[in-house]
Amino acid sequence: MPTSELSRAVFLSYASEDAEAAGRICEALRAAGIEVWFDKSELRGGDAWDRQIRDRIRDCRLFIPVISAATESRDEGYFRREWSLAVDRTRDMSERKAFLVPVVVDGTSERDAAVPERFRDLQWSRLPAGQTPQSFVSRVAALLGQVPPALGAPPELSPRSAPAVPARRFSWPLLALCLGVLVAGGGWFAWRHSRSNEPVAAPPAAAARGGITTRSVAVLPFLDMSEKHDQEYFSDGLSEELIDVLTKLPGLRVPARTSSFSFKGKSVTVGEIARVLGVTHLLEGSVRKAGNRLRVTAQLVRADDGFHEWSETYDRDVQDVFAVQDDIARSVAEQLNITLLSGAAQRAGTAISPEAYNLYLQARFRLGHDTNEDLDAAVALLERSTAAAPDFAAAWAWLAYCQTRRIANGDTAPQTYQRVDQAAARAIALDPSLAEGYIAGGIAALQRLDWPKAGQLLDQALRNDPNNPLALQFRGHLTQATGSMADAEQYMRRAVDLDPLNPLHRRYLARIVLNAGRAAESAAILRQTIAENPVFPGLHYELARALLVTGKTAEAAKALDGETSEQWIMLGKPVIEHAMHHDESARAALARLVKNSAGSEYQVAEAYAVFGQPDRAFEWLGNARERHDAGLIYVRHDPLLASLFPDPRYSAFLRASNLPE
Repeated sequence: MPTSELSRAVFLSYASEDAEAAGRICEALRAAGIEVWFDKSELRGGDAWDRQIRDRIRDCRLFIPVISAATESRDEGYFRREWSLAVDRTRDMSERKAFLVPVVVDGTSERDAAVPERFRDLQWSRLPAGQTPQSFVSRVAALLGQVPPALGAPPELSPRSAPAVPARRFSWPLLALCLGVLVAGGGWFAWRHSRSNEPVAAPPAAAARGGITTRSVAVLPFLDMSEKHDQEYFSDGLSEELIDVLTKLPGLRVPARTSSFSFKGKSVTVGEIARVLGVTHLLEGSVRKAGNRLRVTAQLVRADDGFHEWSETYDRDVQDVFAVQDDIARSVAEQLNITLLSGAAQRAGTAISPEAYNLYLQARFRLGHDTNEDLDAAVALLERSTAAAPDFAAAWAWLAYCQTRRIANGDTAPQTYQRVDQAAARAIALDPSLAEGYIAGGIAALQRLDWPKAGQLLDQALRNDPNNPLALQFRGHLTQATGSMADAEQYMRRAVDLDPLNPLHRRYLARIVLNAGRAAESAAILRQTIAENPVFPGLHYELARALLVTGKTAEAAKALDGETSEQWIMLGKPVIEHAMHHDESARAALARLVKNSAGSEYQVAEAYAVFGQPDRAFEWLGNARERHDAGLIYVRHDPLLASLFPDPRYSAFLRASNLPE
């Protein structure tokens, strides 16, 4: 490769054990037209090898060190010489020049890793097993001065399962607002940024972080500045609406609600939030209510220096809230050089009464708490909202979604499915551009094991809103059941990329990776997620499964002991106790699971398969299908069912369940 080409090339440094992961990174970059030095077959060792390595590190434009458990376990290795040479080169560089782009391909901790100190000054990009999102490729292209590929596209899937995604439309939810707000406190912004004594600036060379694009913004929950502080549901609702609006802008990366709202009430700086979410800008604001007047104050902040690129205060009547949302979105788009599509500010449908919208926002607020009590309250509020405004599409869509949550919690009454279908169909009829109606209908179809209908509805949801993490999550579930594991993984990785702090997406990703035959990688994903969310239900259970598959029985038992949910402990206890050869306690644990099997028939089948009782395992698989246990999405690849795969009854079960063999 000539020197002129190397000056724009990427040097990929890795341990031999990580060749497969590094190869994936290399392929993703080369597919975007980026020159990558990777081909180890070009080198033959000895002095010529050493000279060639030095020349390439001296001439390359970016140096990507691949960090992993393999590099941690090796005190010596040629990759360490490469790292040292790269660090030496930075001593002659300006601090503003991006050169080092560290990547970690498993759960290796940044804090204790055996790497040069210079690496610690930079934000690492996590690419599990070398799976490389489009955002990372685009960032590398931008650092090289190339035109980055388009951001935000749905995953590239094989033709047999890929939904056709046309050019994106800027579809607005059918909503309208009630609440009035008066007077604002401009000093709130100063207070917000004084919550921490730490500086707001990003760390040195933050621009080198993979996955960050200049067209990226996180919407933080707006603060309720009303006199009685009783309008949190409204301020949160406004933030959620802005996320929905901005997500539909082509080329703009916007983390989902779960990730942005995870910082609510915490003393963290702008720079810290931006580093965690992988964005360069933050949108924040406040809301104040008085009578029928509304004051919304919003500002766009740069993460690297903490300066405000734009701020505005809106004093409006209650009927003008959509206009406020439109104005904020348009201002953010202009500041980030994003072009709004034609007609973007025109929303579908007719005006919704303040009463109906108020009830809708309260329901969304209660639904975010995700307890049975809050779910019941959300259903009641949405029923009142739709009664007050029968043409309120979004309220119908979320009412349908609430009913799917009831089904997931064990309510399989026929009337519950009927309510989902009716509410989802009403939402779709009122606003065909709204993704949520299709999502709720698709979830219900998936819960009924109606794979074709689920695919039709979820694919339409993604055509309407390609960046919807919930649609991507359930399309990943469906694809795991009926398509290829590689495609299912891409859907779930896309959901994780759009909602990086949502532990549920990562838990599901870990299960897909496990069922794809990569148990060690699954365990690494789960360990990293547990480190950030140690009490989130189901994470330790999933880790125990992954460790059990790798043969680490004692570690699996210890992992299950860390589970915070009694329900998940009950699901995992039989197979763990059996693997530990605790026969009596294993039988007792299985008996308890059978006694409490409603909604967990699939896990009973898994346990009987592990116990070596195939007749009982197939009996309970039949029960799972009859009672619509959604666990059947895993049946084709579940390692705990491996003993059943050679049995002719297994193929027959797949055929009877309309699943490919």
